[in-house]
Amino acid sequence: MRTELKPTRLDRVLSRLDREPERPAHIDVPVMTRHRVVLFASTLAFYVAIVWAVVVTSWLVRLDWQIMFFRPYQQWQQIHAFLDYYVVLGQRGPTAVMVAAWLGWRSWRQHTLRPMLALGVSLLLLNITVGAAKLGMGRLGPHYATEIGSNEMWLGGDIFPSGHTANAVVTWGILAYLASTPRARRWLSALSAVISLGVGLTTVYLGTHWLSDVLLGWAAGLLIMLALPWFEPLIARAEVWLFSLRDTWRDRRATPAPAPAPVSAPTPAVGPAPLRASTEEPASARETGIAARAAHPPIVPLHLAPGPHLTRSERTPVTPLGTRRPPHADRVGRNAASARPVAGG
Repeated sequence: MRTELKPTRLDRVLSRLDREPERPAHIDVPVMTRHRVVLFASTLAFYVAIVWAVVVTSWLVRLDWQIMFFRPYQQWQQIHAFLDYYVVLGQRGPTAVMVAAWLGWRSWRQHTLRPMLALGVSLLLLNITVGAAKLGMGRLGPHYATEIGSNEMWLGGDIFPSGHTANAVVTWGILAYLASTPRARRWLSALSAVISLGVGLTTVYLGTHWLSDVLLGWAAGLLIMLALPWFEPLIARAEVWLFSLRDTWRDRRATPAPAPAPVSAPTPAVGPAPLRASTEEPASARETGIAARAAHPPIVPLHLAPGPHLTRSERTPVTPLGTRRPPHADRVGRNAASARPVAGG
């Protein structure tokens, strides 16, 4: 007998990937072209130049201090409330949730895990590269500066490069990277550039980052987006492995459960030995009777006392202890009709 398992919520979610519309026959996967390699090398050189300019306390550091003393948040106070909300577009938690929801829907519709895997790889690279640079250089922000005109490096800070800016470049740029058509890629690239530019300048306006932090954040996010094609083979292998793991898990759940072992007959209880009949029975009849009694052992009522049993009319009426009825000498049993006197004889 095959046992049908009731599908769980995870089963329904995974089975949805097998429905229409099917995965497109040709998915436009970016490759590491010569043009992209040149852009990657130029961005890396810009990254190194920004770090060097801050380390040697060049004109870039002096510009940082000039903007800090200008205090933009005091010069344009009317936009302060709006920019407090706009800067959330660069926070990793909210933006990752919004972008993951959209890419999860695309994975659902296109029968592919590549959008979600690409987002995961990009965020992992962002955490590793930007996090390591922040902790390695340890620069303090404008609100915690200790010496006017210094670069505030290696003092235990964590703002160089700007995490908000780099996160805005990556989380919104991944939408352009995974676009299905060239037109959509152009529009989404422009949108992600505007959002990341606005987030970076907003942090400078609020005084939470130096201008050089924002420049390095833009370069760090762009390096991750340009390097993603190198990870496409890894993403493809991870997708194949996850789908094979899903199929193996489904087959294991669909395996019918083993049939239960037959229940053995209960051992008959040992009862009193039957009385031997006065007349000898034939051997076959005796064996048949023994087998029948073994299969259906006699039921001995345990509530009856041993000895002869009398009918209700033959029993002596007994007044129970504690009854409210007083004993009466003239009271007789109900069935003793012959003992009552007959009136009017």
